[in-house]
Amino acid sequence: MFTGIIEEIGEITTVRNLTDQIEMKIRSDKILEDLNVSDSINIDGVCQTLVKIANKEFTIQAVGETLTKTTIGEFQPGRKVNLERSLRLDSRLGGHFVQGHINGIGTISKIIKRSDNYYFEITIPENLIKYCAPEGSIAIDGISLTIANIEKNNIGISVIPYTFNQTTLNLKKTGQNINIETDILARQIEQLISKGENSVLSMEKLINWGY
Repeated sequence: MFTGIIEEIGEITTVRNLTDQIEMKIRSDKILEDLNVSDSINIDGVCQTLVKIANKEFTIQAVGETLTKTTIGEFQPGRKVNLERSLRLDSRLGGHFVQGHINGIGTISKIIKRSDNYYFEITIPENLIKYCAPEGSIAIDGISLTIANIEKNNIGISVIPYTFNQTTLNLKKTGQNINIETDILARQIEQLISKGENSVLSMEKLINWGY
């Protein structure tokens, strides 16, 4: 489990194509100080396991659905990536609950500078838009962000200068693919309702549930 608060920007140094998997090394100057082999780490929103640590670099191996459902298959040496260690129980939750399980790949359609802030318009898969709500949370390449606007299957996100400069958002271009993880709370509610005897949501149900 993660928070979507990026701790460091790392850099892909090596990518090796192996049988049914990709092995890559990532350089990090900060977060490796208390990490060990077998620990989890969030890389551009994707939860991966450290298989080796040496000389300020760590190694991960991406396989199966990770390569088909995320942008990791596009990674090449020199690419900068967002990094976050897994959540500690004694830490503040500054963003929102992020699993590191990518739901789909989106595309940046617009980047607009508005004074000191930036506005990103992102096209996401149609099957994911139902989990989005104005002022709701979403993780973009592992970054916890707030949805400002929704139109069809496009979401708008306003980004403050600090987040823009401390993440890879400052490197993004229009047309670029990004990893999308919708809010787990929305997906859990849908699952609970769909498994009930009567899946229709009503005012009576909401009142009975305490809303």
